[in-house]
Amino acid sequence: MKIFKRILCLALVAMCCLSLFACGNADSDWNTIKKSGKLVIGITIYEPMNYYEEGTTNLIGFDTEFAQAVCKKLGVEPEFQTIDWKQKEAMLKAGNIDAIWNGLTVTEDRKENMDFTKSYLKNRQCIVINKANADKYTDTASLAAANISAEAESAGESAILADANLKTANYTASTNQQNALLGLNAGNFDAIIIDHSMASSSCGKGDYADLMILESIQLEDEYYAIGFRVGSDMTEKVNAIIDELVEDGTLAAIAAKYGKTEVYEAAIAAN
Repeated sequence: MKIFKRILCLALVAMCCLSLFACGNADSDWNTIKKSGKLVIGITIYEPMNYYEEGTTNLIGFDTEFAQAVCKKLGVEPEFQTIDWKQKEAMLKAGNIDAIWNGLTVTEDRKENMDFTKSYLKNRQCIVINKANADKYTDTASLAAANISAEAESAGESAILADANLKTANYTASTNQQNALLGLNAGNFDAIIIDHSMASSSCGKGDYADLMILESIQLEDEYYAIGFRVGSDMTEKVNAIIDELVEDGTLAAIAAKYGKTEVYEAAIAAN
C-alpha cells in the first residue's frame, strides 16, 4: 500500500510539473504576433484617423501612420482590417483582431472588455447639422424631437443616451460614422453625433460643404487610446514605444500633419 501511495504521489507531482511547464510556455499575444509577423488592427474608415487617399486605395490617416510607426519598432507589419464597430469587443476577445486602433474612446464600460494604452489624442463628441437649420437647432432641447443618428455602440451613441433631451429624439443607429455623415448630407437625419476629430476634418468642405458643427453645444471631453485584449502583454510593450515616439518627436509630427497638435499635446499632458 505504501508503495502504491508513493507511486501515486510521484505521478501527481509529474502531472503538476507538466501542467506548469505547459502554462509557462503558452504563447503570449506578443509571441503570437511576432511569429505571424503582423499586427491585425481593427478599424473603420473615417478621416482623419484611417481613410483612403483621394482617388487611390492607399490607406492614410493619423492612426494609420501611428500604427505603422509602432509596428516598425516592433519589427512586424500592420494589417488593417475594416470591422463592424459594434462587434469590436467580440472580435478582439475571439482573436480575430489583435488591436482596436481607430479613434477608440476610453470609457469605464470598455475597460471591462479590453486593456487601454496611454492616451494619445483628446477628443469630444459633437453635434453636426445642415447649415440651413442653424436657426432651428441651437441646443439639445431643440433637438428633442428631431431625427438623429450616431454610430452603433459608439461614444456618440453614449452621448445621446446621457443627455435628457437627445435621448427623447428619434434615434437611428448608423453602421459607422461615415454613414451617419452621409445620411445627414442626404437629408435622412436632422442631426448626428460624431467625433469632433472627424467632424472638423469634414464639415464645410467638399461634399460636406453644407454641414456644420454646433460648437455652441459642448459635450463631454474624452480620450483616444489603443485597445488590446484584457491582460495582454502588448499594452505595456506598446506603451513603451509610445514614450519613444513622443520623445523623438515622431508622434508630434504625425499630429501636426493631420492638424491635431493641440489635442495631441493635451492628451500627452494628461497621461
